[in-house]
Amino acid sequence: MGMSACGLAAGAQEVFEVLKEEVKKRNLAVEVTKSGCAGMCYAEPMVEIKMEGLPTVIYGKVNNEVALEIVERHIMGHTLLNDHIFEVRG
Repeated sequence: MGMSACGLAAGAQEVFEVLKEEVKKRNLAVEVTKSGCAGMCYAEPMVEIKMEGLPTVIYGKVNNEVALEIVERHIMGHTLLNDHIFEVRG
C-alpha cells in the first residue's frame, strides 16, 4: 500500500486501515504492508497484490469500497478487478 505524501493526501491511511481490518475480520493469512512512492501520484491510493497463481496487480484510485472488493473478489475469489487495474506484472 503506497503511503508516501501523495498517497496519504489521497486517503491511503484510511484504505490501509480498511484492508487491515477486513483481513483480520476474515482471518486471512495475508500480510498488509506499507510502501513508499511508486511514481504514479495520479493513481493514489494504490494497492499492490501479490498472490500465487495470479499476476502481480497494482490497483489504483482505491477507496474503501474498492478495498473491500479487492479482499472479496481478488484475494478470496482469485478474480482480477479489471476496472481498477493500473498495472499488471508477469
